[in-house]
Amino acid sequence: MSREDQRRAVREMREGLISQLEELYGAAFEQLASQELGEGGIARLTQLLLRSREAAITPLQEEIEAPLITRAPDQAGQVL
Repeated sequence: MSREDQRRAVREMREGLISQLEELYGAAFEQLASQELGEGGIARLTQLLLRSREAAITPLQEEIEAPLITRAPDQAGQVL
């Protein structure tokens, strides 16, 4: 597998993980809404779910959006 194919496969895997996590958190929010936990309990769990979702998904998204550097800069600071 070429280097480009490997990068593409890793990107696709990250995107798939993000999609699965979005589905998981969506289902958790729906389940939470159907529980009779009172406003305070629902608010606390919602906040925890939102923080957990952000912590799980943000690093995957940042890696996808990170610029790709294919070559080291020369001594003058220009990319070869």
